[in-house]
Amino acid sequence: MTHKSIQITDGNWTKEIQDYKGVAFVDIWAPWCAPCRMIGPVVEELAHVYVNKVKICKLNADENRKPAELSVSGIPTMLIFKNGQEVDRIVGVVPKQSLVEKLDYYLMAN
Repeated sequence: MTHKSIQITDGNWTKEIQDYKGVAFVDIWAPWCAPCRMIGPVVEELAHVYVNKVKICKLNADENRKPAELSVSGIPTMLIFKNGQEVDRIVGVVPKQSLVEKLDYYLMAN
């Protein structure tokens, strides 16, 4: 069974991210963004690897106001939340291993 990332919008942000107890990863992207298309498959791999451990989400920057509210100035930007609070921010394309290390760190941190 394949596990896919969750599509986040302005409308479900509070329920899916802000009120979520645990670690959530949000990929802020846009369809026209070439670097976003490069990191996209990595994000989908993370959704499979971290099923039932980390909530892996995608937020389309063109269709939602939330990125501006979060002061996101470039995409792709990946945000890591723990218990509804932003704890880390990664901008640009990075190796999958870098994302794995960060997610593992926040899963272990109390």
